[in-house]
Amino acid sequence: MNWPAGGVNEAARRATGGLLQRALHLDGVLLALLALLAGIGVVVLYSAFGGRIEPVHDHLIRLGIGLGVLVVAAQIPPWRLARLAPWVFGAVLLLLVAVPVAGQIGGGARRWLDLGVIGFQPSELMKLALPMMVAWLMARGPLPVSLGRAAITVLVIAVPVGLIGAQPDLGTAVLVAAAGASVLFLGGIGWRLMGLMAVLVSAAAPLLWFFGMQDYQRQRVLTFLDPERDPLGAGYNIIQSQIAIGSGGVSGKGWLNGTQAHLEFIPERHTDFVFAVMAEEFGLFGVIMILAVYLAIIARGLWIAHEAQDNFSRLLAGGLTLTFFVYCFVNIGMVSGLLPVVGLPLPLVSYGGSSMVTLLAGFGILMAIHTHRRMWSS
Repeated sequence: MNWPAGGVNEAARRATGGLLQRALHLDGVLLALLALLAGIGVVVLYSAFGGRIEPVHDHLIRLGIGLGVLVVAAQIPPWRLARLAPWVFGAVLLLLVAVPVAGQIGGGARRWLDLGVIGFQPSELMKLALPMMVAWLMARGPLPVSLGRAAITVLVIAVPVGLIGAQPDLGTAVLVAAAGASVLFLGGIGWRLMGLMAVLVSAAAPLLWFFGMQDYQRQRVLTFLDPERDPLGAGYNIIQSQIAIGSGGVSGKGWLNGTQAHLEFIPERHTDFVFAVMAEEFGLFGVIMILAVYLAIIARGLWIAHEAQDNFSRLLAGGLTLTFFVYCFVNIGMVSGLLPVVGLPLPLVSYGGSSMVTLLAGFGILMAIHTHRRMWSS
């Protein structure tokens, strides 16, 4: 067969790319979607920072570190993750216990541990350690889970969530709870058990309100219910965010032309409220575009979970994907005024370090599950 020169080059390029992906255990489709989302984030952040390149440069360095962590995580086969799960969970839980004793105070909360060289939040590690632990528990017995195993799992979830909530860090506590609950849900809990859990949560709500929440957290809930009750105080952030989103219209005001952002009406415009900046400058078209990318990433993650060859891999992949969905849903919901403000960044778009590295590590685990395809047994 006579191949055109261009065809040979294209075939060689694809073969080389395929070999590279297999050698590094990377999923090309998922990696391309993550790169697209990160690229959108860089563009939006440049505008959110008022055209300053220095913070964007720092953001790119953190993205590079996160990519390195993703590649490393992708090399760990699922069966090895399963063996490490209880040890990793135990180690991170000990770090969480150490936070109230030796943690560093910042922003009115004690969340960080300082190791001299670096400082980090153990709660970020729990976003990965907890779904690994719950998947390990679920995979050690028949599915759907029995009432006894589900009760043990709920206790395993409740302990780190309680420790994180006491720091206080409600946003991360919600996300960690979602990570564990997602795996438990995928483990096949029955409707009766789901109803019982809903009743217990409802019964515990008054206790959480009076004894488990700080004053500023209760204020956030009240502001969510009625932002206009304090428009220049507690309700200011969400009101300005809604104004920015609405003023973007269908096509937006144009890149670098967002008045709400550049006149500094939008609070935390490069972190928690960066979605409002994007909606103002790119309008409904921009919102649809980024939502489509998020949905494509979630769909790819669920497909990887469906194709997994053992219960541990399937539950872990599904749990990590659903946690990413909750991440996106909560941030966009709170910026739009549909949910209370809990302090969660927009995944891979907001400026930040630890949360972005943790997210990319989770996607590395997803790629490892997909590319290794090795049966796991206890």
